[in-house]
Amino acid sequence: MNDRLDARDAVPAELHGSGRFVWSRKDFVPAYVKAFDEGLLQQRAQEAVEALRSCRVCPRDCQIDRFNNKVGVCKSGRQARVASAFPHFGEEDCLRGWRGSGTIFFSWCNLRCVFCQNFDISQRGEGAEITPAELARMMLELQSAGCHNINFVTPEHVVPQILEALAIAVERGLSLPLVYNTSGYDSLESIRLMDGLVDIYMPDFKLWHAAHCAKYLVARDYADAARAAIAAMHAQVGELKADEQGLALRGVLVRHLVMPGLLEDTREIMRWLATALSRDTYVNVMDQYHPSHKAETDPRFALINRRLRDGEFEPALEHARSAGLWRFDTRWRNVG
Repeated sequence: MNDRLDARDAVPAELHGSGRFVWSRKDFVPAYVKAFDEGLLQQRAQEAVEALRSCRVCPRDCQIDRFNNKVGVCKSGRQARVASAFPHFGEEDCLRGWRGSGTIFFSWCNLRCVFCQNFDISQRGEGAEITPAELARMMLELQSAGCHNINFVTPEHVVPQILEALAIAVERGLSLPLVYNTSGYDSLESIRLMDGLVDIYMPDFKLWHAAHCAKYLVARDYADAARAAIAAMHAQVGELKADEQGLALRGVLVRHLVMPGLLEDTREIMRWLATALSRDTYVNVMDQYHPSHKAETDPRFALINRRLRDGEFEPALEHARSAGLWRFDTRWRNVG
């Protein structure tokens, strides 16, 4: 791998928008560093941890006393569980760069997606519980490894634990952009706690229709929750901005995995992104779906027990273009 991205390829037209979405790296300071200096981060961490006593961290609103290790839908108690932490080169170019995105994969999840490709982590809890100090150490080790950002994967149910660890990490020198890489099933309270702390929000918007959300995500209110959360994210950080070499610094990047037989969900999601957020929203429309977990074994999910057929993905892109969206990530596009 090259030590650096070629400058001609670093900031594609869809990302820089003729300069409108380029920020100077030398002037950039992560949001959480400013918040720490003002005492806001420490205050939010304390507030979030105390709220674990009657947990409403996500839209499930279990109100379980996670502070004393009771568990609800997410199966997580007082401490976060982490499956892995490493420089990830499979993310979007604006995140992975040439030294990787510093990903920390949290175990468990507040959704029950029947097609989850990481179900060993999300639904079987593969990983180990860690203390806030250990989580802070992971962040600092990824920074020392040269990663371009810290990328929290599936953070929806562990926002208090993240804030608690972040306060330790920034005091010890953490200074990378922070990526909140979520399914979109977040509570407004959690997004409020992250206001002024997160630099880059990267939510999925999976499905639109309530019946599909109930069947495939086991969360009928998923789309309602995602709309509210993503709108709040956009209000905080706006459209995605990158530095001179194409590395994301701040803003929203929305992912949408095109599902077989569910193209109408795609149409509605793209229309909403363009009208409720902005036509300048940066979107990764993904075509790499393949059946996994229950989707390939349970006859109830026969509709999605296949890959996309020829001619199914282009209409999804056309829905996005017709809505007025134009900033598309293309790295994951299958060819041939």
